[in-house]
Amino acid sequence: MNSIVTEIELVEDIIGSHKEHMGDQFLPYKNHVYRVLNFCFMFHEPSPEEADKLAIAAAFHDLGMWPGDQIDYLDPSIDLARTYLLRNKRDEWVEEVSLMIEFHHRFRSCPKEFPQLVEVIRRGDWVDATKGFRRFGLKRTEIQRVQDTIENLGFHDNLVRITKKEFWKRPFNPLPMMKW
Repeated sequence: MNSIVTEIELVEDIIGSHKEHMGDQFLPYKNHVYRVLNFCFMFHEPSPEEADKLAIAAAFHDLGMWPGDQIDYLDPSIDLARTYLLRNKRDEWVEEVSLMIEFHHRFRSCPKEFPQLVEVIRRGDWVDATKGFRRFGLKRTEIQRVQDTIENLGFHDNLVRITKKEFWKRPFNPLPMMKW
């Protein structure tokens, strides 16, 4: 197995520029991003361009949650990513990165006509979001190695807290970011 990645300049730049909005969730989210990326890299050995797309999508995938702990964060996350990509002259990546963010909570596999990286990041996020309950063929030891190397720091506890808060606001749709 490859070494575990704990620092990518692109991720550091993106997340670092949003640190002030995230408060005490900055490090837990940053670690979530790195765990997701490591699982993505286990599913697919990316080209340098694909690695950058995965890094950008992972950095932005839940970023629209802040400020305000909003649970309906997919569109704000996509908007942040789109703005970043256009500002950095990566217009041709907008559609693919947007799909990666929009469908990272999809319960079922993505349709075959979607770009491959959409499914890669979906699986990577599900592995981390479920703390390895959903593995998609990864070995428990591989998942545990990532979890042991990159601490959770309460990321999942924060998701539970936000979900409980949202349940009272919209009891019939407390998880609007989930997709079938």
